[in-house]
Amino acid sequence: MATTAKKQTQTNRKQEEGTAEVSKLRIRVRAYEHKILDASVKQIMDTALRFDANVVGPIPLPTEIKKYTVNRASFVFKDAREQYEIRTHKRVIDILNPSPKVIDALTNLSLPSGVNIDVKMM
Repeated sequence: MATTAKKQTQTNRKQEEGTAEVSKLRIRVRAYEHKILDASVKQIMDTALRFDANVVGPIPLPTEIKKYTVNRASFVFKDAREQYEIRTHKRVIDILNPSPKVIDALTNLSLPSGVNIDVKMM
């Protein structure tokens, strides 16, 4: 009997936890220049905090580096090469239990060019 009572209390706890589920708005921001990225993240944070939203972040993600090697000469000097790299800086912002006002304000937000935003509801 004790094991059935334990199982019932565990299932009740799981049901209670399931009803208190938190909806999240996850915003991933990417840019090649970190100064523009930080300015746009600050603008997003200010907009969310203006409407009293619970904000987690910004969390910096690892910088993605793509390297390209190009020959300087086309024929004889194969050892002479130049290397270029593109750095993609990334940040993540989570907004817990967003209200419709917050979502509307974020959709009307104008950010500088060169900033890529991915918004996902979780």
